[in-house]
Amino acid sequence: MKISIFLLTIIAPGVLPQTIALCDLYAYHSTNGYEILNNLWGKDTADSGSQCTYYNGPSGNGIAWSSTWTWKGAENNVKSYVYAGRQFTRRLVSQINSLPTSVDWTYNTTSIRANVAYDIFTSTDRDHVNSNGDYELMIWLNRYDGVWPITSSGQPIATVNIAGHTWDLYTGFNGAMRVFSFLAVNGPINSFSADVKDFFNYLIQQQGFPASNQYMLKDLVYQIGTEAFTGGPAAFTVSRFMADVN
Repeated sequence: MKISIFLLTIIAPGVLPQTIALCDLYAYHSTNGYEILNNLWGKDTADSGSQCTYYNGPSGNGIAWSSTWTWKGAENNVKSYVYAGRQFTRRLVSQINSLPTSVDWTYNTTSIRANVAYDIFTSTDRDHVNSNGDYELMIWLNRYDGVWPITSSGQPIATVNIAGHTWDLYTGFNGAMRVFSFLAVNGPINSFSADVKDFFNYLIQQQGFPASNQYMLKDLVYQIGTEAFTGGPAAFTVSRFMADVN
């Protein structure tokens, strides 16, 4: 996903004081070790539409957030990947023991083209730009209306059991970057709890992922969000997102 950072925080009129609305392109908010980005990187491919993302306050040991959107036109083009991520200093994947996370989320409609997914970039260059890398790891908790992960063959290269769920693993290239996407066979997984390092461990052991020279990028441990293609009005709500690193 293409990522840029522009700092803009808007207090939405008529909403609760703890709610912060992010409606401009790349509008951004950070709080208590988490970041939220209204990442509308593909909006120019739409015939019409808009999207706002909201910080809804703390939730347990994490945060709550949401996003509302409507997009029309170019149904196969991603318009946005709005997300919340855990802030963290970049380090090698091999130096990380565990990446515990949990998320509870809902969509108010299924009449959309979209997904809900974790997303991580890695690179051999610790100072690599945030917009891509050598590898991308995605964990798809659901997909809507025929959207699919990037794939070279059109078929999964493996079916695996990780974190108590069954996943079809797809792989392909976005430019020179290799993408690994774990797609939940029995989605949606609306309440998900896992150690993301288990997904990396599978790639290390079975797919030759070079953990000893790949840094996790974006100054984030990892992030959860939704790629929106077309549809709406849609409301994506995350009642709790927690992530950490050990």
